[in-house]
Amino acid sequence: MKSVCVFCGSNFGDKSLYREAAVAVGRKLASLGLKLIYGGGKVGLMGLVADAALEAGGEVVGVIPQALVDMEVSHAGLTELVVVQSMHERKARMADGSDAFIALPGGYGTFEEFCEVLTWSQLGFHVKPCGVLNVGGFYDPLLALFDRAVEDRFIRAEHRGLVLADTDIDALLERLASFKPVKIHKLIDRAIL
Repeated sequence: MKSVCVFCGSNFGDKSLYREAAVAVGRKLASLGLKLIYGGGKVGLMGLVADAALEAGGEVVGVIPQALVDMEVSHAGLTELVVVQSMHERKARMADGSDAFIALPGGYGTFEEFCEVLTWSQLGFHVKPCGVLNVGGFYDPLLALFDRAVEDRFIRAEHRGLVLADTDIDALLERLASFKPVKIHKLIDRAIL
């Protein structure tokens, strides 16, 4: 594992522990020599994780659509800022350059980006680990939804194992580094139909 993509909010959230987690993730990635790949913003948790990694001597690559650059939310001090034309291109570039994915707290964009790379893993388009840093129980409802989807047979139990979750960044990174891909089965279970 040489690079980690971090999805997180363009807002700070209402709890200091979200900010603290973003800073801790940035610092930890830099201390381990892991390149941070993220959405290229200077605002919210995105800006904090990037600044923390940079301040700790890390390499930070931001990928941002031109429309957001035009809105003046891009981070000007990164190791590299890749400007793309669309959100689709942004996500593809971030995924292609990353060896693992972590979701910190965030909103719709964070959820969507994480669930998309998770779906790609389920489909066998990549075998990169996907994890959530469950800061203050933020992701408890989403993890419970995934469990419900297994119970109701929309997600196979082995595919539920594609989502790694932890409350501690060191433990999560260790789990990401030791991730073993699951065998991909047919997505449609005839027994359910």
